Amino acid sequence: MKAVVIAADGTLRVADVAEPRPGPHEVLVDVAAAAVNRADLAQRKGRHEPGPGKAGDGARIAGMDAAGVVAEVGAEVDTIRTGDRVMGLVAGGYAQRAVLDARLAIPVPGTWSLVEAAAAVSGLQTGYDALVNAAGLAPGEVVVVQGASTPVGLTAIQIARHLGAGMIMGTIRTGRAHAQVVSAGADLVIHATSESVADAVLKVTGGRGADVIVDHVGGDTLPDSIRSLAIEGRLVSVGRLAGPTGELDLESLAYKRARIIGVTFRTRSIAQYAQIARTVGENLLPAMERGELRPIIDRTYALDRAAEAQAFMAADEHRGKLVLTVST
Repeated sequence: MKAVVIAADGTLRVADVAEPRPGPHEVLVDVAAAAVNRADLAQRKGRHEPGPGKAGDGARIAGMDAAGVVAEVGAEVDTIRTGDRVMGLVAGGYAQRAVLDARLAIPVPGTWSLVEAAAAVSGLQTGYDALVNAAGLAPGEVVVVQGASTPVGLTAIQIARHLGAGMIMGTIRTGRAHAQVVSAGADLVIHATSESVADAVLKVTGGRGADVIVDHVGGDTLPDSIRSLAIEGRLVSVGRLAGPTGELDLESLAYKRARIIGVTFRTRSIAQYAQIARTVGENLLPAMERGELRPIIDRTYALDRAAEAQAFMAADEHRGKLVLTVST
């Protein structure tokens, strides 16, 4: 089969590799599309483990998720059938076929294309995990999404709206993203390069602050995020687009009795992956079917243009998800 493999020097190339074989609790998927994720860049540098599962022939195949049609099911799988459309986190999604642990498979809504499924799967699980499992978001609470114009940020806004958040604010660093963040469901867009996020949040909440901040930016935004929180607010650190370190005022943190919660998928067990996939399927699938949750796609690339797609993402020019389409 054709796959995009990571060479020893970190470059990408299309190669012929052996097809992976599903184990008893796995399914083999004819991949229709795979998302281009920021973690893919770190994977090329050896700083990010591949997704759960195994890639064919022991090759270092790029990609961490996929969507497609089930071609074969393992002997112990009784929840999925050949021909089902599924999406999920995998090792080696940039390929014509990939093995998916059946516990991680999420059904693709009938109203969605497989390209949409690939674009959504990572953001849905990241956003749901951050808002529900980490932050414990309650209906009516105020939510701020730092880095709202990123694909995962846009998805987090949609999920927060679906979960009944009261006011939702999103921060952006370029005016080009304003309309898109509003269309995702934000009540207020804060231009972080021209105004203080904390001042804006405190003003609109009458000085109370935000109950939950989902932070995709990190770095030097940390002091402003802490100042933006309400008493007993929760800051969920998801991404670090502005860098991995930030100055923390422990006095302010203590005064607000706030919590900072770090999340990542890299250190989770298969059982923990499975729990997230299951709850996303159970709790978000109806809204996905109705179109209340839908990914925003910037553009698609053929599989052999994976390097070009990653370069475009690294340049931060995209406004929505980038997706590789796979020809089987």
